Amino acid sequence: MKAVIQRVSSASVTIDGRVSGAIDKGLLILLGVARDDTEKGADLLAAKISKLRIFEDAAGKMNLSLLDNGGSALVVSQFTLLAGCRKGNRPSFDRAEEPARARQLYEHFVTRVKGHGVPVQTGGFGAYMDVKLVNDGPVTIILDSNELVK
Repeated sequence: MKAVIQRVSSASVTIDGRVSGAIDKGLLILLGVARDDTEKGADLLAAKISKLRIFEDAAGKMNLSLLDNGGSALVVSQFTLLAGCRKGNRPSFDRAEEPARARQLYEHFVTRVKGHGVPVQTGGFGAYMDVKLVNDGPVTIILDSNELVK
């Protein structure tokens, strides 16, 4: 799984003119599921993101996690994170998981983040979404579950 994590002051997802999910201070997590991804990788990624210390403490240092500051997560499925652009100018999505399995792993990831005590909102899996965010910092981090698996 590949996750683009953005620290936000606020973020929301709108589908067909209706807000699907919205958060105030927290993390917007764009999540792409690859063909070789596993539940173990999703578990590790959920734990890492929940405990990632990228919020400032009273001294102005990145030392607090979502769990420490009471923030929320907005998780949005985004298979385009798996785009391969080595050949030509049209991205290839061969690495992206089939929709049914990708949905299962996406939902597993969301459940695991919630299990760490983080309030979670979501977009609509496979839907065309308008994502709005106010990036805080900006702070943007990219994680790959394959780099976390032991």
